[in-house]
Amino acid sequence: MTRPRPSLAGLLPHRRTALKALHWTMVPLFAWFVLVQPRDVERIGPWAVQLHSVMGLIFVLLALLWTADYMRRGLASRPGPKLQGLARRVHPVLHKTMIWGIFGVALTGFGLGVTSSVQLWAGDIVPIGVPLGMPQANDLIGLIHSIEFYLLAAIAVFHAGFHIWRHVRLGDNALRIMAPKRLHRFL
Repeated sequence: MTRPRPSLAGLLPHRRTALKALHWTMVPLFAWFVLVQPRDVERIGPWAVQLHSVMGLIFVLLALLWTADYMRRGLASRPGPKLQGLARRVHPVLHKTMIWGIFGVALTGFGLGVTSSVQLWAGDIVPIGVPLGMPQANDLIGLIHSIEFYLLAAIAVFHAGFHIWRHVRLGDNALRIMAPKRLHRFL
């Protein structure tokens, strides 16, 4: 008698577990890109530029995975019963803004590669579009990319503050939902 093969869904972690891992992988990458610019790593050397580029590729891959998960299954979280009024309405908008904002940053990064005058590579692995040599468009997309990224950083800080407020003020364990179990005793 043959045993049935496990389905792919049975081999993957639970959705919330996967999203926690995705979330906590993206946080340090996001902080890195807020604090470190390509010109900063250029001074260190080619290996640092390469590392920065690989980290960008990982960030974009995770952003696309998160957006695809959202598009396929919607938000994983719902406002808790203690969240009322304006805060309850802000909760899903804040999460959707973060997901679409991260996708937008990835998209404008691709736009930078397409409008560049030279072939750009993500980590010397993936070419970022075919360079069309459009310097004015490249400058405009670069400006949009920067504004979008730092606006998203401000939204991320608000997002973190919102969940800390929920946890402390409402006592709804908002931080425990996304924190690894090892840290629950501290929350």
